[in-house]
Amino acid sequence: MSLITLSPSAIEQIKKSRQGDNEGLALRLAAKMNANESIDYGMGFDEAREDDAQVVIEGITVVIAPDCLELLNGAHMDFVELEPGQFNFIFLNPNDPNYKPPTEDGALDQHP
Repeated sequence: MSLITLSPSAIEQIKKSRQGDNEGLALRLAAKMNANESIDYGMGFDEAREDDAQVVIEGITVVIAPDCLELLNGAHMDFVELEPGQFNFIFLNPNDPNYKPPTEDGALDQHP
């Protein structure tokens, strides 16, 4: 299993966002477990650090700090239209106690 995977739409959006001031920076992903067992996710462009886990996906270097690795290992990040005209990144994460895999008809049973 890969450290993390990105959908084609997520890759496209990350590359668009990275242009300009963020060119050449890695995409840092973070996650923390809340008391109610939900997971909060964070992301932004950053310099890679020596102790980060790293993976390169289609020219995008994704970095994850050691304290977030357990929660993000094996997750899939997508960029989807949740409501008409409203696009967001979502994480399909088997490490999330509330995770339900997508159904075969393509509908997502996962909360962003």
